[in-house]
Amino acid sequence: MSRRVNVIGVGMTPFTKPGASPPYYQMASVAGRLALSDAGIPYNAVDQAYAGYVYGDSTCGQRAVYELGLTGIPVVNVNNNCSTGSTALWLARQAVESGAAECVLVLGFEQMARGALVSQFDDRESPLSRHVHVIDEVQGASSAPLAAQMFGGAGREYIARHGTKKETFGMISVKAREHAHNNPYALFREKLSLDEVMHSAEIFDPLTRFQCCPPTCGAGSAVLCSDEFARRHGIANPVYIAAQSMTTDYPSSFEPPSMIKMVGYDMSARAAQQVYEASGIGPNDIQVVELHDCFTVNELLTYEAIGLCQEGAGEQFVWDGANTYGGKIVTNPSGGLLSKGHPLGATGLAQCTELVRQLRGEAGPRQVDGARIGLQHNIGIGGACVVTLYRRD
Repeated sequence: MSRRVNVIGVGMTPFTKPGASPPYYQMASVAGRLALSDAGIPYNAVDQAYAGYVYGDSTCGQRAVYELGLTGIPVVNVNNNCSTGSTALWLARQAVESGAAECVLVLGFEQMARGALVSQFDDRESPLSRHVHVIDEVQGASSAPLAAQMFGGAGREYIARHGTKKETFGMISVKAREHAHNNPYALFREKLSLDEVMHSAEIFDPLTRFQCCPPTCGAGSAVLCSDEFARRHGIANPVYIAAQSMTTDYPSSFEPPSMIKMVGYDMSARAAQQVYEASGIGPNDIQVVELHDCFTVNELLTYEAIGLCQEGAGEQFVWDGANTYGGKIVTNPSGGLLSKGHPLGATGLAQCTELVRQLRGEAGPRQVDGARIGLQHNIGIGGACVVTLYRRD
């Protein structure tokens, strides 16, 4: 990276069920004001804004940003499926790093409908047609929600390959609720037992209801700036982005057909490797991770993809408690998508917010002792994966 990029402000709204949230532009503006206040700067100090959302009309970003002020700055709308928020962050980082901007505001928000994700345009080719073809080849179509077929199928493949117990995936959900219990921004804060997780309604074997993230509404925001901007505004020792990478699908995502590869394993592995190589920091140097646990299966797969444990060792990693407080590395102290919720455009900025607070030592009862390096992993099928490494000296 040619110029260091700092994260000087973060903010988010509490996540809620569909139908219980304010309008998208109100949620987004609240998160934006919180981030600006956290940074200690006015909106008119911002040079550019990037606004991420999946469900909405083409300039929802402007509608949200106009609540903060009408300063004429460029506003860019971003849509990259579930990695939308992190993609907006990636674009903002590039703007500051290149010198095109000194200070950039990033917003991510979503006002979702109840129920499973569905296609909004049935009159054209689906962007997931190649992914659906893999499903057809490997396991055949089902009436279950498409995302559950994808990640549940990846779980079946993993079980067949490694002999993993279904309860291993359930334990990830138990851990998520334990962590979310201490997060006032999380949608589901009630603790769950393994028995409750395993005996909730089956969605797509091996996934049960409590192993699937819920549709959610909410917003998150971050303020990025250069070192010079931080100095001018008296900001000392900020959290900064030590490295960041974004990848899309590879040929291996589709051929030979593999459910694990199709849901983004190789995208995640390559993005993480690029970040480690660029930063000189490895997975053993990291204290805290916010990763994309849209389903319990994906959390376990991601442990291995980003190098938290060896391939095939995910089950032992879970049962050893290596993924929580007192273990090797704390994963999703926020409760993750499973418990905090997953408003698609906001997820990446909520992950950023959690990690920045962790590295500042501001996470309260969720605080990870000695956290100085944090990793963020955000993936969207279709496909895009963004991995970001944060550091505070």
